[in-house]
Amino acid sequence: MNRNVISFSQIPIKWRLTIWSSVLLFLVFIAYNAFQYFFIEKWMMKQEEQLIQQTMRDIINYSLEKELSFKEAELAQIRGFLERMNQKDQLIRILDEDGNPLMVVYDDYQNKRLQSVPVFHYDHATTEYVDGNLVMGSGPITIFQFTGTVEIVKDMQTYEQLSGALFQVMAFGCLGAIVISGLGGRLLARQLLKPLQSMNETIRKIKQKGLQERVEFYDNQDEIASLMKMFNKMMDQVERSFRQQRQFVEDASHELRTPLAIIEGHLAMLRRWGKNDPAVLEESLHASIQELTRLKGLVQEMLELTRAEQELQEREPRLPHPAQALRRIIRNIAVLHPAFQFAEDVDALDGMTLAVCEEHLEQILLILLDNAVKYSGENKRVEISAVLRQQSARISISDRGIGIPEQDLPYVMDRLYRVDKSRSSEQSGHGLGLSIAKRLVEKYDGSLTIQSIEGKGTTVSLLLPIVMEEGILS
Repeated sequence: MNRNVISFSQIPIKWRLTIWSSVLLFLVFIAYNAFQYFFIEKWMMKQEEQLIQQTMRDIINYSLEKELSFKEAELAQIRGFLERMNQKDQLIRILDEDGNPLMVVYDDYQNKRLQSVPVFHYDHATTEYVDGNLVMGSGPITIFQFTGTVEIVKDMQTYEQLSGALFQVMAFGCLGAIVISGLGGRLLARQLLKPLQSMNETIRKIKQKGLQERVEFYDNQDEIASLMKMFNKMMDQVERSFRQQRQFVEDASHELRTPLAIIEGHLAMLRRWGKNDPAVLEESLHASIQELTRLKGLVQEMLELTRAEQELQEREPRLPHPAQALRRIIRNIAVLHPAFQFAEDVDALDGMTLAVCEEHLEQILLILLDNAVKYSGENKRVEISAVLRQQSARISISDRGIGIPEQDLPYVMDRLYRVDKSRSSEQSGHGLGLSIAKRLVEKYDGSLTIQSIEGKGTTVSLLLPIVMEEGILS
């Protein structure tokens, strides 16, 4: 077996498109020309047959009208009429009852060819082909005591020459169609593959220059333009995810490095000389345990964020009686912070069912309430309210604390972002809580928004869909 043989599937796609489009255009052209050729040929022959039959009817009607008996005295009159009726390349003859020609009218140019047609006798009108390209029509004549036959012979050689010329023209047209189909197929393949080649070139540039490269295209409102637009959107998401991942790694490395460095420093100090000093030993152990606790909390929040970004289970999430769940969560947080006053108004959710898991709703609210407590400042009041908006429920948590600066507000839900990095770790947290809450809310087709004025307070609102009898309506 020859290994150098290339299958059609291995041919480059541009040549496959060229071949297929060329073959398709050629077949369409051939089919159209063939139909046109046979239609014209059949139409022309049919017209001649109808003309012959009409001529026979005219001769028979003329004979009946004149009450001709085809005697010697009437032959001159009959011949004059037949000569007027006759056409080029046509023979008309009248036969008696025995098939003997009484009168023959023909074209002098074709007299020998037409006279060579044998004589037939028919008792009914008929049209048939004789001797290749000759058409003969016959019909009986019965007038008084005369019984005979009218025969009309038509030479179709002129029409066959015209048909042959038409066939040659179409044959040359087919050859031209091959060339035109090839060029048209090549042009079509080039136009169709141009966007794909542009995408291929963009991918090559991305590999060389980075993720910022995009496909240049004109929005023609077609499938190719839609594909290229989706490619650019995908690259935007990939670039954004890559930047977020890089920022996350950098921030996480920085956050993890600090407690590890502190623990390492205290251990080194204890190993050198501090283990014999009870005060230094106690201070180092306290600081190491504190940083270890912080490190554990950071790792735990990072795991929670990763878990929040995973797909939800296939079962439909439902939380009946969400007002009761909210009141229970508020009571639990109030136990942890007895100095704070938690005012709740969630009666609007009585009898409702939310499209959220109870565990995730509790996790979201604990994050938001913990932030409200942490940044309340001197004001120890936190308000929790719920209202219905069309087929969704809006739960808001408000405090009158220190607020968020306007320039930081768009970024507070980014990973590891802290409003004031000069604050202590206990106050500012790790910058993962709001990211976790946002990911969890978005998994349920909800949204999380923050409104804040620095020095006056912050309101965080989460919007969750309500489950109706026919399904989830967002």
